[in-house]
Amino acid sequence: MSLNMPSFEPSQDKAALRRQLQAERQTLIDRHQRAMHLQEVLRVWLMGRADMAVGAYWPIKGEFDALPALYRWAEADEERCIGLPVIDKTTKSLSFHMWFPGCEMEEDAYGIPKPKDTPAFHPSLLLVPCVGYGPEGVRLGYGGGFYDRTLATLVPRPTTVGLAYSHGFVPWLKAEAHDVPLDAVLTDEGLVWQSPVLP
Repeated sequence: MSLNMPSFEPSQDKAALRRQLQAERQTLIDRHQRAMHLQEVLRVWLMGRADMAVGAYWPIKGEFDALPALYRWAEADEERCIGLPVIDKTTKSLSFHMWFPGCEMEEDAYGIPKPKDTPAFHPSLLLVPCVGYGPEGVRLGYGGGFYDRTLATLVPRPTTVGLAYSHGFVPWLKAEAHDVPLDAVLTDEGLVWQSPVLP
């Protein structure tokens, strides 16, 4: 079995596939080691970028936590800033508000922590959690469409980078009409996809 393939027969039904991949992610016996590898991959990848404003996410359901790597990235230049998403329950889209270690947090409409009363900002780079991923930047999320709706309205559109553990690669995954492909995908095994026209 390849290291970057699920240990089960992936369902062709996306809802079932999400459940399968989330369950496997939660029970990866080497998840801590994979997370350490992905922290390093992300730190090295960011070194080659000129971005000053990065949108991230608060990790849930066994997702990779990018915030430690981002905090180290931000420490190197006081002009750099990190933001976390705030969900608009009416439009089901995201805005991004500044985050820093120790800032006051509150739960959003879905029980996910978000910064409280910090300024909104427009990220030039957006780190996106992946339940799974496929060829050429296809992302499998939770099915809510928040990122696709948000990216359809953000101008200028930020560069998008999917973060996932390598077990989540699904070779037959195809983009649907509403899906916005990622510009790059990073996993614990390194850079696994990058658009030839990466901004």
